Amino acid sequence: MDMRKLNRLFLCLSLALFVVICAPAAANAITTAPNTDAVLARQLQKELSDHFEFRNVTVNVDDRIATIQGSVESYRDKVEAEKLVRKHNRIDGIRDYVAVVPPIDISDSELQTKLADRLRYDRIGYGIQFNNLEVFVKNGVVTVRGGVRAYPDKQSALAILEDTPGVRDVNDEIQVAPLSMMDDDLRIRTAKAIYGDPVLRKYALDPQAPIRIIVEDGHVKLYGVVASDMDKRIAELRANEVSGAFSVENHLLVNHPREQKLAEGATSQASGSGGTN
Repeated sequence: MDMRKLNRLFLCLSLALFVVICAPAAANAITTAPNTDAVLARQLQKELSDHFEFRNVTVNVDDRIATIQGSVESYRDKVEAEKLVRKHNRIDGIRDYVAVVPPIDISDSELQTKLADRLRYDRIGYGIQFNNLEVFVKNGVVTVRGGVRAYPDKQSALAILEDTPGVRDVNDEIQVAPLSMMDDDLRIRTAKAIYGDPVLRKYALDPQAPIRIIVEDGHVKLYGVVASDMDKRIAELRANEVSGAFSVENHLLVNHPREQKLAEGATSQASGSGGTN
């Protein structure tokens, strides 16, 4: 056998051996390839189905973007369903079309009152007097805005909204004050000046701390409700006496019980006369 034929035979044997060695590796590469969108969608659907509250939620995956839709009974369930899908590292994004359908209807005014009451007493013992939030409800969609001292205060407020039956969606417009030792010191000294005044001391006994003190970059804003115009003026006076405050804005509202009773009486009389005619 000449050298040319020998080389050709050696080359054929080498190629055959290469195919034998690489075939298992190629097969293994195919079996360990990343999951397809369809496989990932089935995995996510199985995990959702393991939770009763997600029984009406479906998921589809397209190019690693998950779309969830269907319905749940609470806003908390909607948030948790999105968290469950989002935690998968193969998911690059999520489209959340899940609707909240509360089992019991509640009017916007009832829901707003309930939320306001819960937020008013939130974070007692954790600087509640340094947070001020407003809540509005339209068609079950809650908008919350205002200022808080720290992120735990914001997270606590949002948790209340998520857990309250009847909430369909939440618009978060809460502003967290920047970290500042100077502002923290000013908050404490302003609170002592206001709540330590003999006339205003009665407000310190109320756990909801009806006079709220918002401080940002040395500027002080007062919010809440007081019993008289005199209390409102004294609160502003005490805040202005605190050194280090660049400005003081007084947004306190006055609850006039006497005028309110007179108004209620007039309304009652008008209703009574109207019923007799």
